[in-house]
Amino acid sequence: MQWFGAMPERDEITALIMRSRHAVALTGAGVSTAAGIPDFRGKDGIYVTGRYSPTVFDLAAFHADPMPFFQFARDFLTALERITPTFTHRFLAALERAGKLDAVITQNIDGLHQRAGSRNVVELHSGFATAICTGCRRRVSCDVLRPMVLQGGVPQCARCGGVLKPDVVFFGEEVSAMPRAVSLAERADLMLVLGSSLTVFPAAALPSFVPGLVVVVNRDPATVDHPRVHFRWGDADAVLRQVADRMAVEVP
Repeated sequence: MQWFGAMPERDEITALIMRSRHAVALTGAGVSTAAGIPDFRGKDGIYVTGRYSPTVFDLAAFHADPMPFFQFARDFLTALERITPTFTHRFLAALERAGKLDAVITQNIDGLHQRAGSRNVVELHSGFATAICTGCRRRVSCDVLRPMVLQGGVPQCARCGGVLKPDVVFFGEEVSAMPRAVSLAERADLMLVLGSSLTVFPAAALPSFVPGLVVVVNRDPATVDHPRVHFRWGDADAVLRQVADRMAVEVP
């Protein structure tokens, strides 16, 4: 359901967070664009510029030829070395420390929530922290994978020579973190959807499990299946800076 009723002002969002006992955040690519990471479908998005193959996250395409994905991965990991978490990342970590946020559920693969200090993070699409050999199924850490990716080429298993696939969830793969995310949503009296247009499933279905309120802060419209949803058009960093001021939450 998409509802264009009264958009909550910063004071209202603040009050909702303060009253909440089990708030969760659902974040998308929009919370990381301010850090310098492109989104997928925006004007400079990964799928729009043509720099990468449109099948870069397609599992069948990866098995046929993994090189296009690792070209993206090299650029992505290189970019991560020079960026820092945004205000939104740091604000959510501060909310968790203050006992006002149960968890962050994220669609992102950049690890910026953890770098900002969030401890209870559900990564729907996983990330680059670990990888698995497509041959012998041996697992390796980012410390092993990262240098191989940055050197260019396709990372190979030292044991069998198979391709090392990062645990990033591709189209065509099961989202194994979804049950945990659904459990958090079912308990939430408030879900903050930040920087996501909710176009990719199954993440887009999470608000439908929330028994409480859903507040969406995003630059672009979003379609949300929920009877009580509020929209605030705008930049998450700008909105949450004012919320933080009103809550007197210290954000490093």
